[in-house]
Amino acid sequence: MQPKILIIGTGGTIAGMADDAENPGQYRAAQLSVAALLAGVSGIETAAAGPLDAMQIAQIDSKDMSDEVWHALLQACDAAMRDEAVRGVVITHGTDTLEETAWFLHCVLGRLAKPVVLTCAMRPANALMPDGPQNLKDAVAAAAALDADGHPLLREVVAVTGGGELHSARWLQKVHPHRLLAFSSGEQGPLGWVDGTNVRLRQGYAPQAADTEGGYTGSAWLAALPAPASTPWPWVEIVTSHAGLRLGLLEALQAQGVEGLVVATTGNGTVHEALLDAMARARQHGLPVWRSSRCSDGVISDAVLPGMADLDKDLAVALTPYKCRVSLQLALVQARSKI
Repeated sequence: MQPKILIIGTGGTIAGMADDAENPGQYRAAQLSVAALLAGVSGIETAAAGPLDAMQIAQIDSKDMSDEVWHALLQACDAAMRDEAVRGVVITHGTDTLEETAWFLHCVLGRLAKPVVLTCAMRPANALMPDGPQNLKDAVAAAAALDADGHPLLREVVAVTGGGELHSARWLQKVHPHRLLAFSSGEQGPLGWVDGTNVRLRQGYAPQAADTEGGYTGSAWLAALPAPASTPWPWVEIVTSHAGLRLGLLEALQAQGVEGLVVATTGNGTVHEALLDAMARARQHGLPVWRSSRCSDGVISDAVLPGMADLDKDLAVALTPYKCRVSLQLALVQARSKI
C-alpha cells in the first residue's frame, strides 16, 4: 500500500466556529475534529498524491498550549517518523503559539527523513471565506512534495501559514493579530511557496540531504521528557525589559521556584538598570538567565544558538524570547538527564 500523509489535529482557529459567519472575529476555537476539517477540503487527496489518515491528540485554543500537548505531539511525530506507512506529517494548530510548537518540534525531533508541516488559519471554519481549507491543502501538498530523486523535498519542521507561504521553524513569527498573512520570517523571508500541488523553494535554499545511514533513528527526548503530569518540565519564565521597570520581579520569581529566566531585552541586548544587578545575583545563585531581543526583526549582534553548556553563561540568544524560553527549558532537561 502507498504510504500516507498523517494529519494530526490539535484544535485552533482552523477548527473554530463563529456564531455568525459574517462576524468571524467572534468565534470559539477548536470545535471541529481534524476528520471533519479534512472532509471539507475539496481535492485534498489530489494534493496528497496518495492516502490520508487523521488523528486527534488535542482540541484546544493554542493560547492554552501546554507541555502535556507538546509531549503528545512528540510521541505522535516520533512514531510517524519510524512508521514506513507514513511519508509525511501535517499538524493543524492555532496561530497564537504555532511558532513555539514548531521550534519545540524542530529541537526535539532533530534530523528528519520526512517532513513535519504545521498549518493554521486566521478565520474560523464557517467564515464566509475561510482560509483554513486552502492552508490545510497547501500543507498536505508540501508534505507530499518530492525532489528529483523521489525523496521528500522537505526534511525539517516547517509551517504553511497563509498565501501559500512556507516558513522554517527557525525564523517563523506571528506578526499581526488580524490579517490573513499574519506570519513572517523577518529578514530571512519564506523558504518557499505552495502553488496548487507545486512546491517552489526560495532560490539559494538547500534542502537537507537524505540520510544515507537509514533515516530517522528516533528522538532522544522521548526518555528525557517524561509525561509532564508525572514529572513537570523545568519552569522557565520571560521577563521583559521596558521603561519604568520596578525592582523585585526576578526575586519574586526565584522565591516561587522558577528554574530559568529569559530576559527580553531592548534593542541590541540592553537591559534596564533595575534588572542588571538582579540578573547578576540570580546567576550567582545558579539560576540560568539568557538574553533575547524583543525586536521583531534581527538578533543581538553577538547572539548564538544555545546549548546545555551555556546554562551558566551571560548568553545572548539568536531566537525570539518565546523560542529562547523553549531552548532554555530543553537545556535544563538536558542537564537533568545528560542526554
